[in-house]
Amino acid sequence: MSITVQYSSKTHIPVEVESITPCRCRELSLTEILKLPIFHGNEETEFGNLFDVVGHPGDEHWNWEGDLSGVHWLGTSMSSGSIVIEGDAGRHLGSQMSGGKIKVTGNVSDWLGGELTGGHIEVHGNAGHLVGSAYRGSPVGMTGGWIMVHGSAGNEIGHSMRRGLIAIGGDSGDLVGFNMRAGTIFVFGDSGIRHGAGMKRGTIGLFGKTGDLLPTFRMGCQYLPPMMKPIFDRLITHGFEVPKHLSGSEFNLYHGDLLEGGRGEILRPSGLMNDLP
Repeated sequence: MSITVQYSSKTHIPVEVESITPCRCRELSLTEILKLPIFHGNEETEFGNLFDVVGHPGDEHWNWEGDLSGVHWLGTSMSSGSIVIEGDAGRHLGSQMSGGKIKVTGNVSDWLGGELTGGHIEVHGNAGHLVGSAYRGSPVGMTGGWIMVHGSAGNEIGHSMRRGLIAIGGDSGDLVGFNMRAGTIFVFGDSGIRHGAGMKRGTIGLFGKTGDLLPTFRMGCQYLPPMMKPIFDRLITHGFEVPKHLSGSEFNLYHGDLLEGGRGEILRPSGLMNDLP
């Protein structure tokens, strides 16, 4: 039997639950879990004061219920197990996660999968800013795993990411792949401006309308990257909607950021107009 966690509080003060993950709680009893420390604003309290918990922790499958939009750091540093969140969640969901799976049926706030090293996060709604990004002052962001957002996301997706895949089904804001080291980011909807600024390596796929690319990118060629089909196929197996016109079509390849060596890639559907100013 899996664990069911019901958020029973009506507080408008942020709640932080960094210590509560399936892998950390699998050897604990329900009584011990209810006594684990969490933060209600700047005050420490016990988990059981704000949440009701039933089930068996040993199988590492947790279902969270209630309005969790003000509950932050869910799944932080998780290494195994699974979490299903019925509804919305707050900031830092899956931050520094190294394994396991998190599924959210609603929306999430900023820093989704911040500095993720492994595992799989799937959000069926929208996400905030800085998906898969480095924390301020940290040299590297996401270094592994997959993040899939079926809806839209904000600015600085994949800031300083080094490995892994981020897929955004809807629109995005500005600065996709800012300071990117490596990895792959796909945005299937429309996006803002200044994508790939400072990127050293990696691949950014911008499949909808976008602003002009930076002048530090140059058109390389038009071709069908061999990695596109396996990535698209895997996204489809997870219920991700990949537009049919992208399957098997060629893409314009732009090299940049030339200020950082020019080994990064931005892919644009070949049917769209040249994005360079």
